[in-house]
Amino acid sequence: MDRIDTVKELPFRVGFTGHSGHIRIEPLPSVQQSSPVNSLPEFILPPAFPRETPESIKKFVEDKYLLPGLDPDEFSAEKAGKQWEFDWFDQAKIQLEPTMPRSVVVPAWELPFRRSSDVEKWEPASVQVDVSELMVEADNSIGVRISGPPKDFVKGSMNNRPFRPGGLDDSQSIGRIVPEGASNGEWVWEVLNGAPAQIIPPSFKQGMDLGDLKGHSCSWIIHEDHSVPKRTSESTLSVQFDDLFKKAWEEDITELPIDGDTSESEIEIQAGSPKPIPQEAENKLELPEDARDPESSVIDQILSTASEEMSKTLNDSSDAGQQQSKEPKVWAVTGGSDGIADRFNELVPDMALDFPFELDAFQKEAIYYLEKGESVFVAAHTSAGKTVVAEYAFALATKHCTRAVYTAPIKTISNQKYRDFSGKFDVGLLTGDVSLRPEASCLIMTTEILRSMLYRGADIIRDIEWVIFDEVHYVNDVERGVVWEEVIIMLPRHINFVLLSATVPNTIEFADWIGRTKQKQIRVTGTTKRPVPLEHCLFYSGELYKICEHEKFLSQGLQAAKAAHKRKSMGTASGGSGSYPSLPASQDNSRYQKPGGFARGKPNQQTGPPPKLGNFGGASRGGGSNNWGSRISEKSLWLSLINKLSKTSLLPVVIFCFSKNRCDKSADNLYGTDLTSRSEKSEIRIFCDKAFSRLKGSDRNLPQIVRVQGLLHRGIGVHHAGLLPIVKEVVEMLFCRGVIKVLFSTETFAMGVNAPARTVVFDTVRKFDGKEFRQLLPGEYTQMAGRAGRRGLDKIGSVLVMCRDEIPDESDLKNVITGSATRLESQFRLTYIMIMHLLRVEELKVEDMLKRSFAEFHAQKKLPEQQQLLMRKLAQPAKSIDCIKGEPAIEEYYEWYQEAEMYSNRITEAVVQSSASQTFLQPGRVVVVKSQSGQDHLLGVVLKTPSSNNKQYIVMVLTPLLPSTIQSSNDPQNNSSAGLQLLMPKSKRGMDDDFYTSGTTRKGSGIVKIKLPHRGNAAGASYEVKEIDNKEFLSICNAKFKPDLVGLLEDGSSAAYSKTVQTLLNQKVDGNKYPPALDPVKDLKLKDVSLVEAYYKWNHLLQKMSENKCHNCPKLEEHIKVAREIRKYKEEVKALKFQMSDEALQQMPHFQGRIDVLKEIGCIDDELVVQIKGRVACEMNSGEELICTECLFENQLDDLEPEEAVALMSAFVFQQRNASEPSLTPRLAQAKERLYNTAIKLGQLQSHFKIQIDPEEYARENLKFGLVEVVYEWAKGTPFADICELTDVPEGLIVRTIVRLDETCREFRNAAAIMGNSALYKKMEVASNAIKRDIVFAASLYITGL
Repeated sequence: MDRIDTVKELPFRVGFTGHSGHIRIEPLPSVQQSSPVNSLPEFILPPAFPRETPESIKKFVEDKYLLPGLDPDEFSAEKAGKQWEFDWFDQAKIQLEPTMPRSVVVPAWELPFRRSSDVEKWEPASVQVDVSELMVEADNSIGVRISGPPKDFVKGSMNNRPFRPGGLDDSQSIGRIVPEGASNGEWVWEVLNGAPAQIIPPSFKQGMDLGDLKGHSCSWIIHEDHSVPKRTSESTLSVQFDDLFKKAWEEDITELPIDGDTSESEIEIQAGSPKPIPQEAENKLELPEDARDPESSVIDQILSTASEEMSKTLNDSSDAGQQQSKEPKVWAVTGGSDGIADRFNELVPDMALDFPFELDAFQKEAIYYLEKGESVFVAAHTSAGKTVVAEYAFALATKHCTRAVYTAPIKTISNQKYRDFSGKFDVGLLTGDVSLRPEASCLIMTTEILRSMLYRGADIIRDIEWVIFDEVHYVNDVERGVVWEEVIIMLPRHINFVLLSATVPNTIEFADWIGRTKQKQIRVTGTTKRPVPLEHCLFYSGELYKICEHEKFLSQGLQAAKAAHKRKSMGTASGGSGSYPSLPASQDNSRYQKPGGFARGKPNQQTGPPPKLGNFGGASRGGGSNNWGSRISEKSLWLSLINKLSKTSLLPVVIFCFSKNRCDKSADNLYGTDLTSRSEKSEIRIFCDKAFSRLKGSDRNLPQIVRVQGLLHRGIGVHHAGLLPIVKEVVEMLFCRGVIKVLFSTETFAMGVNAPARTVVFDTVRKFDGKEFRQLLPGEYTQMAGRAGRRGLDKIGSVLVMCRDEIPDESDLKNVITGSATRLESQFRLTYIMIMHLLRVEELKVEDMLKRSFAEFHAQKKLPEQQQLLMRKLAQPAKSIDCIKGEPAIEEYYEWYQEAEMYSNRITEAVVQSSASQTFLQPGRVVVVKSQSGQDHLLGVVLKTPSSNNKQYIVMVLTPLLPSTIQSSNDPQNNSSAGLQLLMPKSKRGMDDDFYTSGTTRKGSGIVKIKLPHRGNAAGASYEVKEIDNKEFLSICNAKFKPDLVGLLEDGSSAAYSKTVQTLLNQKVDGNKYPPALDPVKDLKLKDVSLVEAYYKWNHLLQKMSENKCHNCPKLEEHIKVAREIRKYKEEVKALKFQMSDEALQQMPHFQGRIDVLKEIGCIDDELVVQIKGRVACEMNSGEELICTECLFENQLDDLEPEEAVALMSAFVFQQRNASEPSLTPRLAQAKERLYNTAIKLGQLQSHFKIQIDPEEYARENLKFGLVEVVYEWAKGTPFADICELTDVPEGLIVRTIVRLDETCREFRNAAAIMGNSALYKKMEVASNAIKRDIVFAASLYITGL
């Protein structure tokens, strides 16, 4: 650079350095030699914008838009050591493909003769149809699915579409993809006959202009190759388009004469321009409405031809093949298992799980089928080893790198199975309040959780290979049985079933339903053999009497017990009223007189009041001074039982009492009994200390915990729903260890805990089921008795039935002990949340769910037979009626006739045969009488009433003028009147025919001298005089005249007959054939409103029938028969169509009513689209969905504090009906009243739409406010011991309610997020945190271990 000289002789130079062009200043010496090199610049600046080339532009576009890149701010060098939760799918710069359409537009086919005649060229209309089932994943999912966010992987989301249920492959949208005209060959037929090509694509307004196209004559040459062998028909009939073309050609072919040597035939078809269809042809094409549609005629002929060919082929095949093709597919397979147990090691050489014991035959069979990938149904008794099958399914899922789900009806079973399987498999647990390791390959969950996952389309469903249903017989539960059916129906088809159940009578039926519903075979196996045989005994007066052994009832033992009872009763009667000394059980128990009775509930014959609850004795019995004696008697009874069991080595024992209070009082009666050794006491004390150490100090000293520990130390336990969860678990674990000798329990112990005992005792064989006291069902008895007998320890299990004051009847005992178990019955019912979940997805219909329920199984099973029957009915030729008077009106006439018949019997019995009407049936009364054919009604007059000589009425009626029915009587004077009747002119009539008086002057003898029936013709009409019964009167008219009885009945005067006929004909008024009937109120004095209304309708129908042109038709009877056959045919077809339709479903009326309710409250709109209110309702699983949703949308929780809100919400989940009335704050009382009124309004709305609901009962059942005060104090921080003093509800139910309440808080929080209510969202979070503390949410011992 050039030298720069400053003023003070300080030279420097300025230059640029680097690519950035920074200015550099360098000092220079004072004297510098000039050099030409120094004049050159040190750096030449690059251009500001480099020159662009196609390659540089392409690279720029790729780098910026096509290649994935990272956010420079998040992934800068300064943040290199930081870790983020990074969503790669969200940050990846990938250009997504356009979303697939959910529907396409296809042309709609219309029959040629139904098209508009004024349009020269027909263009098909366009119809929009779904294409979701055309997608790649249509077999497993509904519509196009992509994986959701990780947080929704397990439980799913309301934004997901559920997976397609298995067995729904016959969805209607498949048939709608291809237009009907294209599928049945109608369009092919039109084109071959010269119809113009369709040039307008679907949904387009216009297409290409191809000009004026004309039909071009062409010829088809068909070569028939005789050398090709005939194809064997497949088992399924398929129709190819070649068949459609061939059928279309054959309609217009002209066979050419060919020589015998020629091997091919030439057929020429002239194809001309289409011609319009004339109106006459259109009329001819119109078939009866019940006949088959015309568009199916071609395809039906092809099907019939193909079926004939197939039948010929099948006739040539073997008989075995014929039998196999005719038999329907069996979905529940029971046979074919012979030899599996013997060759098990050969069939399954590499087992996924080895067992340390020899497997039973049914276990080997089930494992073999599991290895083959088939579904199994295992039915066996309790403790028979069904869990082995579940374990092997877990092992297979682990081996195949898939997932298996174990569902149980009770939370206790889930917790226990989690503990049992944790050491063997990778196990996770999902319940309402616990979520442990949901990513595990083996998941244990409640059935409600699995249902929620299916409705929400959780992505984890893709990985599931097995679903294990334990205790399948729980489907009989009235409240929750519907959940099992929903889950079975909703599971995708790639999931296999493992069903474990107790022995039930209809195992095959239930398995057949599952197989038919899911379209997969179910292998049924199991055993009726108990691993430990049972013996059943009666315990009476300190002795055991065996009454059943090896499933056979022993009457000798029962008779011995009755004899002992008789001896004791006689001894007590001779010894006075008796006393209740506190004696040990070893002394004579016959001295005790207990005021209770057995199941029969008979009164005590000695002293004391009659028992009320059958077998329940003890402190609750008697009254006054006998209470002390009853308690002593009850204690002595239990001491006697335990001493007996101890001496005979029958401990440990489970005593089933069907009441929580009964369990507690029975255990308290044994306050002086100690059944444990020192080592066992030490083990119990150490175990209890470790278990309760996780509780804080105040909770460890709760009265229930202190009391139960005192019982446990003496070897006595109590187990029922009123205990705290941690206390129940301690009792269960100690009982499994064998240190508890006597356990008083309710029946939930038999269902929820796998803890067998040596002996089982029934305190009574009666129970209260929530509605009434009843005998135990055989299935209930078998379930509880199955806990007797420990496999590997006991050779036999003992079951005892306690007897107090009487011995039960043999029939009752035999029914309970050896009776058939309860059948599996469907408890399926429609719920609002089910309806909205299904309406949320267009491809799933509620009707599909109803059809596949167990309740509709038998009806759906008959559908193929009904369909074949309907096709045969429709194929029958339609009968027609040829009317001689023009257009036939017989169908209308027959409808009136049928309707009149409905009223006839009722009117005849109540009106015509009544005493009031008999006064009007006097000679001269005009009446309407039934004809002999019963299809026409005759106008007549009463001539004579019943008398001693004649028991019937004699009437004269006008008959139709029918040559076939007019017959001359034997009277010569009537012979001339036979034949054709001609009305002579008045000038030529005889004096006797035209001029006569109203009656003869001579008095008659009252004797009928003419021969009855007497027929003839007079005044241009036919008549008949005959005897009839009063049942043949159809109507009594208000007209009356005085006939010439002598001339009619004695003389047979033609003048009298003419006069009477003319008078009857003149009775017609206002164009009606019959005179008006008697007034039912004024004349007949009828007081029944419905009867009067029926009388008016009936007479109106008779009048209408008389005006119809068919009334006097000569072929009326013949046409009536044809009309009856036509009506019967139509009714049969209609009935078959109804049975095959959705309207025949049992739940359909309830469904329509519930749809109307959802529309009214705004959950769905008129198009059945789920609104935001419906989406909120879908979140409500723990409470009644409608009440919860209305509570949220009415903002009833907005003015409440979190503690008050969660207290009010306890009414949704609290279950106990009877509880003490809580003491509420004014604000809570107001909120309670407001919520109750909302429930009443919803109940009234449902009742308005014909749903069988009582509004008051609906509100009481779904809102129970017994724990509002308790929850409010708990949320405020009050200790658990203090809140227990506020109510009489047991501690266990309080804990259960609060735990479920936490789940309700989560549901309300999710609903608030959908609604956009952030304040409510935060309030639910605060409320949830307020109740989650201390003993209520103590971790389960099964989960955490000890």
